[in-house]
Amino acid sequence: MLLTLTTTHRPATELGYLLAKNPAHTQSFSLSFGAAHVFYPEATEERCTAALLLDVDPVALVRGRAPGEPGTLAQYVNDRPYVASSFLSVAIAQVFGSALGGKCRDRPELAEAPLPLSATLEALPCRGGEALLRRLFEPLGYDVAAERLPLDEAFPEWGQSAYLRVTLRRTCRLRELLTHLYVLVPVLDDKKHYYVGDAEVENLLAKGEGWLADHPERETIALRYLKHHRPLFRAALARLVADDDASPEESEDDKAAPEDRAEARMSLDEARRSAVVAALRRVGARSVLDLGCGEGKLLRRLLEERAIERVAGADVSLRSLEIARERLRLDDLPEKQRRRVQLFQASVTYRDARFSGYDAVTLVEVIEHVDPSRLGALTRNVFEHARPRVVLVTTPNAEYNVRFEGLPRGALRHGDHRFEWTRAELHAFCAKVAGAHGYAVEHLPIGPEDPALGAPTQMAVFTRAGAEASQAGVPS
Repeated sequence: MLLTLTTTHRPATELGYLLAKNPAHTQSFSLSFGAAHVFYPEATEERCTAALLLDVDPVALVRGRAPGEPGTLAQYVNDRPYVASSFLSVAIAQVFGSALGGKCRDRPELAEAPLPLSATLEALPCRGGEALLRRLFEPLGYDVAAERLPLDEAFPEWGQSAYLRVTLRRTCRLRELLTHLYVLVPVLDDKKHYYVGDAEVENLLAKGEGWLADHPERETIALRYLKHHRPLFRAALARLVADDDASPEESEDDKAAPEDRAEARMSLDEARRSAVVAALRRVGARSVLDLGCGEGKLLRRLLEERAIERVAGADVSLRSLEIARERLRLDDLPEKQRRRVQLFQASVTYRDARFSGYDAVTLVEVIEHVDPSRLGALTRNVFEHARPRVVLVTTPNAEYNVRFEGLPRGALRHGDHRFEWTRAELHAFCAKVAGAHGYAVEHLPIGPEDPALGAPTQMAVFTRAGAEASQAGVPS
């Protein structure tokens, strides 16, 4: 069983500091199921590869069987010594424990640095095929290359095996890559070699912090990771989707913070929707995807636009989507109207093929709810992978906050906001995104303007270079 980790970070040999394993030495470690060996097939300033080789002893795995307990041939003859499985996860935790925990004693700054990394698994069982492999890793931002292995190269007529040679590439922190491998390799194998109990729920939630709750395959991941143990699965899922457990009567308006209610007195919510609809009219959008659609207020306005033939809304909250469905009265619409609308669960920070194929994508008061470290994933998903003709982004103008009565100085307008930007900060962010992905960007105010502070909401209208579109804007 072989895993290789490669980086082209300069100097690449700093991978040895991150893994706490000297590239000049081969090291071996005793494990309960065999041995693990770490060595470096290549270690130069330009490129460094660390290899983790597991030597699984199938006989040792059954030595603890109770006296008189029958054994089977499969306990001694199986694929466990050769394929990536939960044994690999245990080895990662025991051999690369400090790296998995995001610690690096000699180069602590390296542990927090995004590095160009690739991981290759020479034989990975994928019970669900390459499609499941991609559904698990691509939403996390990985480039996935997979090659199905033959049963025996000497006998091609025997056909293909159930195993894949997989390479994953991403620029990220090493601990993120190791964590995703730790959780998802056993999920793909759909087996575990050890007992699963309540502690494994805690382990899953700890390793999944920051990514699992929003992953589009979170149910599959949790169910397989917990060996299809339904009570444990339900316990894990309940904690992962805690944000979706609001009572049916509690809507976005009910949950609004005092700062939001200050905005409401200015009718900013309606002003934003009107500005977005006006901009979509100007660019002649025929199909629109509203990412972070919430309870469907903008979607309802879009359905009133006859020129828009197709409308979709995506949100991470199932409860919000249910409210949106009720708000749009989808069950009561004529068949022709129903075909115009699609609602689906998704996270803006995970790559999703369903985001593609629309003239315009809207992100209305969404980006400020995303952790700054995940904004890169959001922009790649929208501007690089989905690549609509037009992207509309609205977000609060932090400079204007001093005008809100009752909002303490320095406070954010909503408790869930991760940040709020000044006009200069938004302009800098948009210029970087537009330049990187081939878009032009225009900035427009929404709401009453203060001569010094600007408007309470700022909107950025991105137009893809070379795309035919009329001038986007908001009527004065």
